Amino acid sequence: MTETIRVLIAKPGLDGHDRGAKVVARALRDAGMEVIYTGLRQTPAMVAEAALQEDVDVVGLSILSGAHMALVPRIMEELRQRGLGDLPVFLGGIIPRDDVAALQALGVNAVFGPGTESQTIISNIQDAVRGDP
Repeated sequence: MTETIRVLIAKPGLDGHDRGAKVVARALRDAGMEVIYTGLRQTPAMVAEAALQEDVDVVGLSILSGAHMALVPRIMEELRQRGLGDLPVFLGGIIPRDDVAALQALGVNAVFGPGTESQTIISNIQDAVRGDP
């Protein structure tokens, strides 16, 4: 892959725990990706606008608050409104298994829980950017 993958890592909602997001951001940087980290307490509109302004290839969301079923649909809609509906979106955090299928139906490419190997996340992002299933 010759072109650098640009990834937005966002912390939507009121969740104030960002250690996992920072660990993932570091792993993606170490893998040669360019990472833009939004910081804490982003609204869905702020996440989508940052994705647009930063011209990213991928959006990574980190949600530990349990608000994923409220925030993700709004983020996906905000992305669509900005013409970014085809942008790969990944989600990490404390996500009950029962919610994964619903999140994927909304357009989330993959959901990563605690303990996911960094290489798994990296490979999933690379495959999504290449258009591999």
